[in-house]
Amino acid sequence: MASVNCMNESRISEIRRTVGWTQERLATESGVTVRTVQRLEAGQDASMDTLSRIAGALQVPVGDLFARVETPQFQASVDGLEYRVAQQQEKRDSYTKGVVLVYRGLGIAVLFATLILALTMDWGWYIWLAIPVYWGVGRLLLEALFRLALDPKLDERYPLSKADRGILG
Repeated sequence: MASVNCMNESRISEIRRTVGWTQERLATESGVTVRTVQRLEAGQDASMDTLSRIAGALQVPVGDLFARVETPQFQASVDGLEYRVAQQQEKRDSYTKGVVLVYRGLGIAVLFATLILALTMDWGWYIWLAIPVYWGVGRLLLEALFRLALDPKLDERYPLSKADRGILG
């Protein structure tokens, strides 16, 4: 990705300190090196990808990383990046919500099947265990499915987005 030459008015250090992070923590959270964070805070050049990672970790729009924008081309690049981030996040969240809805729909089917079996057949009290077993074990399996299979594929397909662990709750 092209390098951006408008970093002399960077607010990264200010924002980082506001959230109480060290440079090391910002590097870890954003997936860049500590040296990159140091260079950015000193006002050196950065790629839009790096700026997007830093902004994502700090949970601010890319444009908020700067006190001023020097060129219209840079402003257009920032606006375009923020639009792409929002689009990719929306698509990723839509896919994730679809998978979660399938899980919940199956859970409702398990609930009704258990109810029907309990009322029509003499299976004893243990038939009722199917409901908490589905929701408990199913939740763990769904979390594993996301971490091991779906998130890596979604990261590849939508590199500007990030996983939302709260969606499973």
